[in-house]
Amino acid sequence: MVDMPGRFVWYELMTTDMDVARAFYTDVVGWSARDFSAPGVPYTLFLSGENAVCGLLHLADEATRSGALPRWLGYVQVDDVDAAAGQVLALGGNVYVPPANIGDISRFAIVTDAQKAVFALIKWTQPWNEPASALRANGRVSWHELFADDCDRALKFYGELFGWRKTIANSGDLGTYQLFASRGETIGGVLTKPPALPAPFWLHYFNVGDIDAAASRVTAGGGQIVNGPRQAPDGSWIVQCTDPQDAIFALIGKRSYAAVGFLERISGKD
Repeated sequence: MVDMPGRFVWYELMTTDMDVARAFYTDVVGWSARDFSAPGVPYTLFLSGENAVCGLLHLADEATRSGALPRWLGYVQVDDVDAAAGQVLALGGNVYVPPANIGDISRFAIVTDAQKAVFALIKWTQPWNEPASALRANGRVSWHELFADDCDRALKFYGELFGWRKTIANSGDLGTYQLFASRGETIGGVLTKPPALPAPFWLHYFNVGDIDAAASRVTAGGGQIVNGPRQAPDGSWIVQCTDPQDAIFALIGKRSYAAVGFLERISGKD
C-alpha cells in the first residue's frame, strides 16, 4: 500500500477460481499468500516479502453472466476519488463502480478511459512509503502498458487526469510505442493496439528473477505464453501470458546466458 499520487499503487485479480489462481501465482511469481477475507467476501493478499502487493477476489457470478472475464485491475492513487471520478466522466470515460469505502482501508472507484480500457482510482486511508529499491524487487510491478484504440488520444486523457507526460517514443512492428512518466519517472508505455485485439486494456508486468524459468512455470501451471521471451530496449526480457482462467498478465526479468545461446556461441557450435 504505497503512497504515490498519480501512480499505480495496487492491483487485483478478479477470477473465477481463487484456489487455482492462488496456487498458480504463488508458484510463477514467487508471492506468498495470506487470507484477508471479510464475512461473505473471500479475499487473498499476495505478498512480496512482508509487503502486500496485490489482491485476489472472486469474479461475481452475475458479472460472469453479463460477459465479464477474469482480469487484472490496476489502481491509480489520487487525492480525491470522487473528484477524479467526476473528471473521468468529463473527459469522456465511464464510472463502472461509483466511489465507495472499503472499511477504514481506502476509498475507490472502478472506471474506464474514453476508449473503454478499465482501471481504478484509490485513496488510502493510512498509506505508507517504501524505499524505491523495494518497488523494483522480484514480485513487484515495474511496468504498465496500455493497448489503446488511439495512442495519442489515450495519452491526452491520462495526461489531463493524472498529469502523465510523454517521454521518448520507439518504433516497432506494432507502430509507435510511446513511453510516459508520472512525476518525472517513466512508468509505462502506450501503443495503438492491433486490430486483432478486441478491446483496449492495461497490461501489468511482474518482476521475476529468471524469465525462462518463470515462463516454464507458467505453462506447467496451466497458463500460456502469448508472446516472448523478447528483449526490451533496457536489456530486460519480457513474456506476455495468460493464467489458467485466461486473465492476461506479463513478466519481466533477466535471461541466463545459456537461454540465449551463449554457451553455443562461445563453443562455435552455431
